[in-house]
Amino acid sequence: MKLEQLRGFVAIAEIGHFTRAAETLHVAQPSLSRQIATLEHEVGSELFHRARGNITLTAAGETLLPRARRMLADADAIRVEMGEIAGLQRGRVRLGATPTLCVSLVAEAMSAFHPAHPGIGLQLTEAGSRLLIERLAAGELDMALITLSEGLPAGEPTLVRTPLLTEELVVASASAAPPVADAAIDLARLATLPLVAFAESYDLRAATDAAFRAAGLAPTIVVEGAEMDAVLRFVERGLGVAVVPATVLVDRPNLRAVRLTDPQLTRTISLAHRSDVNPTRAAAAMREVIVSTAAALASASPETLRLVR
Repeated sequence: MKLEQLRGFVAIAEIGHFTRAAETLHVAQPSLSRQIATLEHEVGSELFHRARGNITLTAAGETLLPRARRMLADADAIRVEMGEIAGLQRGRVRLGATPTLCVSLVAEAMSAFHPAHPGIGLQLTEAGSRLLIERLAAGELDMALITLSEGLPAGEPTLVRTPLLTEELVVASASAAPPVADAAIDLARLATLPLVAFAESYDLRAATDAAFRAAGLAPTIVVEGAEMDAVLRFVERGLGVAVVPATVLVDRPNLRAVRLTDPQLTRTISLAHRSDVNPTRAAAAMREVIVSTAAALASASPETLRLVR
């Protein structure tokens, strides 16, 4: 059963004449007659009483007519909806990001993406890089912003990672408290300060722990296991300092940033996706906005952010 057959059937039922229905549909009358004959064969019943100059519906035709109208209306609605999705008027993007990137790069990207595409919804998954990679490989995400320092798992050959930014890690302290240093602080001095540490699931925690171990230092941790929002709030309240990505301190007047030296710690922000899945137009548009937002952030903060060329 084809839509053309149903469309011809409805036109004949409404007009009551094969030739005039064919003219309305811009098809040849013999072609329309063949479509109806095929449709009648498929449903197993005659649909019209054919009398000279008088075409009326049979009982089978009367039963089929409302259903045919609904099917045609559904088909038209599908075309409209698919057109809206193709035209970026509707749709959904499944984006994964680490907690630190949710409050920085993702927030900035969405402020640019949403006004341009208000009909596109964002389904955001906030998790560590390793979990995001697992969900991306399972097809649960369209793309993921990750900060994994090593390569992608060897067992996931379909995943592609595109580095976007190299971001410097800084030491955050409360603006209301005396500065912890004039311009920069080294790791040895940082180890003597009260430190608010992230949960062990954070990539940042692993990076800072590794730096302290390599230097043979033991940090003075006063709060441990907090999430990003809690860490920043604890630092604002003067409980200690924290090692954070530079971008999370944007528009936070209650926090002060000091550069960390000897060693300088950085992380690479990458956008990962599956190479074996064609992105939707909405996902492709989101990717473009993320890339352009990363470039804008690097331009605004060249001291702590650098584009990966």
